[in-house]
Amino acid sequence: MEELAERAGITVRTLRFYRERGLIQPPRREGRIAWYDDHHLARLRTITGLLERGHTLNGIADLAATFDSGRDVAEVLGLGEPTEETPVRLTPEQLADYFAGEATADNLAAAMELGYLGTDGDTLVHISRRLLDASSELVRTGVPLASVLSAGRLVREHADALAELCVRVLRAHTADTDQDQLRTLAHAVVDAELSMALDRRLRDKSAEAGTARGEHTPAAEAPPAQGRTPAAEASPVQGRTPAAGDGAQPDGTGPGPGTCPETDAP
Repeated sequence: MEELAERAGITVRTLRFYRERGLIQPPRREGRIAWYDDHHLARLRTITGLLERGHTLNGIADLAATFDSGRDVAEVLGLGEPTEETPVRLTPEQLADYFAGEATADNLAAAMELGYLGTDGDTLVHISRRLLDASSELVRTGVPLASVLSAGRLVREHADALAELCVRVLRAHTADTDQDQLRTLAHAVVDAELSMALDRRLRDKSAEAGTARGEHTPAAEAPPAQGRTPAAEASPVQGRTPAAGDGAQPDGTGPGPGTCPETDAP
């Protein structure tokens, strides 16, 4: 234990604490002797690295438990299966650097469930360099890693359906097509259709934004309310009795304004 603590750059007391918290696996015992190996040393260096990156011991314990229960890399990559993707080997510290504060136990478990990550001894293996780079770039632009993984699950479902369609159609009509040619043709069709679909979606979004900006009529150009008579053009009120002196008879007959009525003097 003292030798391991010295090589890891920590105290024996800290090492005992990590053991009690389950952060490292128990040693191999021979009688009263406890043997630690390079796996224990690698785990201790990982803990130190994650602490330096701001992770808490509770978070590291969750990551360690998820890491220890993760899928083996052979299961994730498949033995002998052809692939165009390039796997990437990562230490837990490197994975934390890729995704800043997003490399949580929940996200690690989700990535393992999706088959993005597998374990190989003390390291992680990501199934695809392209997916790793794209995912980390999305996180850097502000998309939470949980949302990236959730979207990845949906993309996986649609991609499986597209692959099934391409394989079924091409093999049904071109029995001699080899795998490389099949991949090339499928990529050409799917890439072109995805490009045009993005064109349509982005065009629709631009049109919606333009409509939203021009949906109100400026107040200065608003027409008068229907049926409203301007005040300056208001007509006399019907049934009004003329005021005295305006030259009208009480019954409404008689000379109009500005005339002098004749009188019968006695």
